[in-house]
Amino acid sequence: MRNNPSPPGSLSRRTLLAGGAAAAGLGLSGCGSLATTLTDKTVVRQWNLLAGADGAVMTQMHEEFSADRPDVELQATTFGWGTPFYTRVVMGATSGNAADIATIHVARIPSLSPDTLLDPIGLDEIEEAGLSPDDFPAGVWEKCFVGEDLYAIPIDTHALVNYYNRTVCDQAGVLNADGTLLETQGVEEYFDLLRAVKDVTGEYGTSLDTWAGWRQFWAWYRQQDGEWIFHDDGYELDDEKALTAIEVIYRMAEEGLCPQVSDGAQTAANFENGVGGLVQVGNWEIVRFRAFDEAQGLDFSITEMPDFFGNRRTQGDSHAYILPHHNSWDPDVRRATIDYAAWMLQHSFEWGAGGGHTPAYLPVTESEEYQSLEPNAEYSGVVENVQFDPEAWFSGSGGRLFTEVSEVLRLVYSQELTPEPALDLMKERVDELVALPNPVD
Repeated sequence: MRNNPSPPGSLSRRTLLAGGAAAAGLGLSGCGSLATTLTDKTVVRQWNLLAGADGAVMTQMHEEFSADRPDVELQATTFGWGTPFYTRVVMGATSGNAADIATIHVARIPSLSPDTLLDPIGLDEIEEAGLSPDDFPAGVWEKCFVGEDLYAIPIDTHALVNYYNRTVCDQAGVLNADGTLLETQGVEEYFDLLRAVKDVTGEYGTSLDTWAGWRQFWAWYRQQDGEWIFHDDGYELDDEKALTAIEVIYRMAEEGLCPQVSDGAQTAANFENGVGGLVQVGNWEIVRFRAFDEAQGLDFSITEMPDFFGNRRTQGDSHAYILPHHNSWDPDVRRATIDYAAWMLQHSFEWGAGGGHTPAYLPVTESEEYQSLEPNAEYSGVVENVQFDPEAWFSGSGGRLFTEVSEVLRLVYSQELTPEPALDLMKERVDELVALPNPVD
């Protein structure tokens, strides 16, 4: 079945340029190529940004989908994570020639100008494919709407979680009788736990990515019920609570309970090598640590973020499917596209077990099979504690807010800035972002 949207009507100069760039990209990727038109199958073109270890799991699932749907030709293409991917989606949707379905982060929906660059999804369409709004956590489901229109179908929840080395933590005396990590309440109790672990490792209690401090900041700010609301006149930020979150970062690094300088790769390596008995990274890193365990041995498990301020809220996001804007849809292609999304959700046990992400599809996560899955079941409650980034066009995974705030916090971890000047600098950086126009509006 052919799947070539009709050419757009009147084009502005920006649209023409963007469309030309997108067309060039399509030719390079193979999507929209001659091969698309030379098959009797219904072609579904999918774009995603899953280039890591979880991408291998997705590829395997795509092969299984293709075997189960022999009348559909799935053409999946993976692009670079972050800005390169979202730029491609924007250019493709602007021209009306993007993929049929794309995997994005829910928090990035505002940056995609959904009214013009995305096509809404009908509830009747997902119900026809076997899905229901009740199949998803309410907080995640609500994030998929803009106004009354549904613009995304959630795939999972991925969040900052707390890995721990059982061998090290047992020696430190911070495990329960069942081998799980002791629960702590408040900053001081957790610092005491890290001190005990540091006594065993001789280096750090926990390993942290000091180049991605936004994640810790947002977790500890939101644990205090801190709000960050952006509007036309600027934004509202609780300075006192933001300062408290930054002070936690500063103190942890100052005492040497975590590294003062550590990028993503070093952060994981610190945990694998026993330099840190714990590590706070995304649940997707389970793939890496399992591979290390198989190669060299690493007895680890995962729990939720520690309770610093009365709860275990954590920074996170959700992968989700969107339909980039089409100038016209072939009905068969659209039906097959929604069916693809439903199939992937209904088979997302594999996504959770293999990739570490917590499936958003409740019939999977609430199943007895998933609840007995280790260590995934131990942190499955993170779905209720995930805190999405503030709503702004420059926010969300890989967005400018993440980058700018993390750059300031990197200086806090390295002890180059104390908390109060860091907060001032962070607000200066954000003021500059607020003054910028949304490039896709």
